[in-house]
Amino acid sequence: MKISEVTLRRLSMPLVKPFRTSFGTQTQRDVLLVEVLADGNIGYGECVAMSVPLYSEEYVIGAQDFISRFIVPRLFQKELEPTEFAEEMADLLGNRMAKASVEMALMDSWLKAKGISFADYLRVDRDRVPVGVSIGIAESIDALVAEVNDYVEQGYTRVKLKIEPEFDIAPTKAIRNEFPDLQLQVDANQAYRAPDIDHLLRLDEFELLLIEQPMSESDIAGHIKLAKLMQTPVCLDESITSASVAKDLIELGATSVVNIKPGRVGGYLEAVRIHDVCQKLSVPVWCGGMLETGIGRAANLALAGLPGFSLPGDISGTNRYWNRDITQEFVVVDGEIELPTGIGFGAEVDTEMLLSYQTEYLTLTRP
Repeated sequence: MKISEVTLRRLSMPLVKPFRTSFGTQTQRDVLLVEVLADGNIGYGECVAMSVPLYSEEYVIGAQDFISRFIVPRLFQKELEPTEFAEEMADLLGNRMAKASVEMALMDSWLKAKGISFADYLRVDRDRVPVGVSIGIAESIDALVAEVNDYVEQGYTRVKLKIEPEFDIAPTKAIRNEFPDLQLQVDANQAYRAPDIDHLLRLDEFELLLIEQPMSESDIAGHIKLAKLMQTPVCLDESITSASVAKDLIELGATSVVNIKPGRVGGYLEAVRIHDVCQKLSVPVWCGGMLETGIGRAANLALAGLPGFSLPGDISGTNRYWNRDITQEFVVVDGEIELPTGIGFGAEVDTEMLLSYQTEYLTLTRP
């Protein structure tokens, strides 16, 4: 691929409703898009970093600087294909979300040049995937019950509740009592510590699909101990940074389910490798969400079509987060969303809508 131009676009996109987790509340997304022009084909990538380093050490402005300062000059020096990108950038430490967004843009452009979709590239053999919805920490249990009921009526069959100390047992119990047959899981986003293990064991009575990232991403010993004591499967999110790390944590007994987020692990190709490792070890995986626009949502849907993704992902319909997205709408029907069939990642970008959200951009041209 001969890359002639890279444009970094910042968008400010208001969420339909505030989204609260144990580490903070988001009311809008500061989106960083990477737009690559290579051999006449435009490819889009989306960076999932937040405005401030709360979910991970990365943040939007840092990712933008890292891409423009370190990645783009290398892209102009060599004619890389997306499968070569990770190895070429391996000496640049960390910054997986930034790297993932560039790899994604390269892949989108490369697939468009070949005239195939990402799902075809992955040899996905299904045309729709089951999806779930992630619900933030509510103002009250009554408000939470009402919100869950709304999503159930929209067709969602799997719900994930965000929890934190003092908002965990009671809300989970209320939802389970109200929806006894609902596929239900909880996500702590690292909110607990080893002394909280006895408290977390109380969640076992609610027959949950899993508990996601209960403790710090670095507390492997704590997760091993919890997994031995808890009947509910322990799923790791923030702790999973690569295929090799996933393999180690599974074999250590720290997790029996893996949440795969392409941005968190450095890109979709590494996400596929994690899927393959987990499948060999008979560990189920599912696709996590990061409040993506339709660009990331389209890519996640194709990834979730791989056979190891046996649990519904946090992909959700467009209306979960946006009144107007920058791509076509994705609609939930009977708990599933159809995979996009267009070439590349299949996201049909609405340039007019994109520009209406745009706050700044930087175009870098090949010397």
